[in-house]
Formats: sequence, C-alpha cells, structure tokens
Amino acid sequence: MTNPATIQKIFINELLVDMLIGVYAHEKTTPQPVRFTIEMTVEDGTIPLADDYKNVVCYETIANAITKMASTEHVNLVETLAEKVVSICLNYERVSLVTVKIEKLNAVKNATSVGVVLTQRRP
Repeated sequence: MTNPATIQKIFINELLVDMLIGVYAHEKTTPQPVRFTIEMTVEDGTIPLADDYKNVVCYETIANAITKMASTEHVNLVETLAEKVVSICLNYERVSLVTVKIEKLNAVKNATSVGVVLTQRRP
C-alpha cells in the first residue's frame, strides 16, 4: 500500500572524487579532491515499493553518474559543477527538489573546504 503524502529524503553524504576543477593553470592539469553532499526530495507515493530497488530513486546510480561526469571533464567553477549535479538528479522524474553541496578541499590555505550550496526545485 502506498501513501500519497509520503515524502522521502534520499541523500549521498560526502562523496569524494578527484577531478580537474578551477580557473588556475595548475587546477587544469592536477586533479584535486572534491566532496559532494546531495539531498533529494521524492514526493511520490503512487508506486508501491514492493521491496524492489527499481521502485525507488537509486542513490548508487546517481553517485556513479556524478563520479563519471566529474572524473571525465574539467569544470572551471564549483557553481557550474553544482548545476551539473542538480541536472543529473532532476533527470529522475520523481525527484522534486535537490540540494547539492560542493566542496573543494585544498583550494584555500587554512580552510577545511570552500564551495557552494545550490538548491533547485523541479520547474
């Protein structure tokens, strides 16, 4: 039985990917660690779970898509990277809201991380 009032929060915490990101010359040739934290809101109670992963938004599939994208292309800005991750997440129709936190871990001396948080709702 499903409950149309059900809201699920699906998350991926602190996914680490070494990637090329940044505007400086050394950032275009030397991969650096980037941390991704993603929270997706799924507001769909019409599909019975039936204990089958095909009936849920699969965090592993999304994590793999983010890792593949991040490790195969250079991105100048963390803001652009966040937009790309949001787009990957919203590619799943059942995701209605996404919050993405992107952190560059070695960008600023004496800071544990710098980055951006982007929240976007499905239009």
